[in-house]
Amino acid sequence: MTSTVRRAGAFAAVGTLAVLAAATPAAAVAAFVAVAGAAATITDGPAFELFARPGDRRDERLKGLVGFAVAAALLGGFAAVGDLPTRVFVGTVVLYAYGNFAGEIARNRVGGEVAEAVGFVVGGLLAGVAAVQVTALAIDASMLPFAAVTVLATTGALVGALLRSVLLGRDDPAVILSVGLLLWLITALNVGATTTDVLVALGVTAALGYTSYALETASVEGMLAGVVLAFLAIVLGGYPWFAVMIAFFGIGGLSTKFRYDEKRERGVAEENDGARGSANVLGNAAVALVAVLGYAAASADLFGADPALFLFAFAGSLATALADTLSSEIGGVFDRPRLITTLKRVDPGTDGAITWQGEIAGAAGAALVAVLSWLLFPSIALDGAAVIGAAGVTGMTVDSLLGATIEGDGVGNQSVNFLATLSGGIAGTLFALAVGLAGLP
Repeated sequence: MTSTVRRAGAFAAVGTLAVLAAATPAAAVAAFVAVAGAAATITDGPAFELFARPGDRRDERLKGLVGFAVAAALLGGFAAVGDLPTRVFVGTVVLYAYGNFAGEIARNRVGGEVAEAVGFVVGGLLAGVAAVQVTALAIDASMLPFAAVTVLATTGALVGALLRSVLLGRDDPAVILSVGLLLWLITALNVGATTTDVLVALGVTAALGYTSYALETASVEGMLAGVVLAFLAIVLGGYPWFAVMIAFFGIGGLSTKFRYDEKRERGVAEENDGARGSANVLGNAAVALVAVLGYAAASADLFGADPALFLFAFAGSLATALADTLSSEIGGVFDRPRLITTLKRVDPGTDGAITWQGEIAGAAGAALVAVLSWLLFPSIALDGAAVIGAAGVTGMTVDSLLGATIEGDGVGNQSVNFLATLSGGIAGTLFALAVGLAGLP
């Protein structure tokens, strides 16, 4: 057993202290505080050698263990003195600790980022389900429904793997607290997904992740981000939400490969051979994810809002994302682009440059999302589809305007993508309100 696997196993053992919360959350908090206090005093010896990461050895302090224990104690505090369900606290800490252990084993035995990510997700999912059910049995003498527990554990494992990948797996406090707070929200939504829905979501999203990585349309981080978004779309919204989202990922990813060598020669191709990373995926789909969460929260009456507002925000943001992607990927192979603000000819690849071919392709992308929404959502009629298409074209235009005015001066392409999809989502809701397709509380 390598030192990294032993260390991950030791962290997993410490994470198991979270199950003390089945008696009282305060007991678990006290245990983690004690671990943090003890770790802060250890500078050498067997315990130091077991838990020390490379940075800890350099600084002669077990900062990693202290951070892990403090994060667990903080999350436990929300359960001890707040409304965070005890099962969410226990599940989050155990899921992260054992997911990290399984991921480290996979990395050492198989090798590669994909193996580590899959190991984390599978190990974290199984450990999370077990921890939540054991906690439920200890507190209420009964197990929770399979679907509800699996949604929580899968969401936590996927988000944890994504954050670890983005943060290089060494920022335990940020990952633990982020996953715990997200699962707290998911619990409050009272997800109504059935066991069949959850199993289908797991199978479909796993296949989606593998396919996107195998076709080199997404990096490991991009694959994880896409899988997170797709899974939540199914369990919180339903299959129509997933279908619209997957249309963007599929068509957008393939358009990146369109005449890729030519675009690379012209200097307008995506980096990493067109494999989109997590920043690109989230920049284009973060607004859609928030809209799905908002729709679920509004449907659960967590706040007074018409769920239809979030449906139009969701579709409008994805119409923008696909319109912008097709406009860039297809328009980038044509000569004589013009800057949108002045209509003067500029070099290919100039931020804010457009071609008439790209604009037509972008409008077609927005129209495609509009038509899919009309076909898949019973509540969206032709006038709703028109709203979505208009929102997509609006967002695409905003993207070009932002590219010509602010991109490059400390504002990156992913930030511009986010702002554009946000504008498309807002446009979708405002247009829907204007024509009476949704209402305010």
